[in-house]
Amino acid sequence: MKKSSILPLLALAIIMLISSNLSAQKFKGLDKSPMDAAAYPTSYKEANKAIKIIYSRPQLKGRDLSTLAPNGKVWRTGANEAPELTLYEDMNLGNTLIEAGTYTFYVIPGDKEWIAIISKDINAWGAYTYNEANDVARLSVPVSSSKESLEAFSIVFDEGNNAINMHLGWGTIRVTVPFTK
Repeated sequence: MKKSSILPLLALAIIMLISSNLSAQKFKGLDKSPMDAAAYPTSYKEANKAIKIIYSRPQLKGRDLSTLAPNGKVWRTGANEAPELTLYEDMNLGNTLIEAGTYTFYVIPGDKEWIAIISKDINAWGAYTYNEANDVARLSVPVSSSKESLEAFSIVFDEGNNAINMHLGWGTIRVTVPFTK
């Protein structure tokens, strides 16, 4: 092979090698409001869950809770995508029977009570496409406060009063949403 015919091939190989590194997948940094999940039973060793929620955890970062989750307006209950709530068995929210399945969980914050909303809409980003006609159940629940302030929005489950309680907490605000069988 002639020297003159090798040079273009060598140049092409070098260009391809450099360009393949330039077009490699770029991974973004950590999300500012990381996704999390809470389930009941809470033990990671328990495979048979009754309920699970996948949500994002915004942080206060010096901001006022009423600005991030305004009273009287439907809130996505976290950040980014609206939470995905999965019931692995039929449950009641108040007097409304909710069949096992996957739903979106919204709330409407208020000073003395929050309205918990189960919607049949799924894969919703924020509450921008919220449609009250797609509500499966609503329940007004009282607001309480804590001396402990939570920087990141948090959800946990426990059992009590013949219910599986979903506790929402952010700042000093605490809300408990009971699911009964």
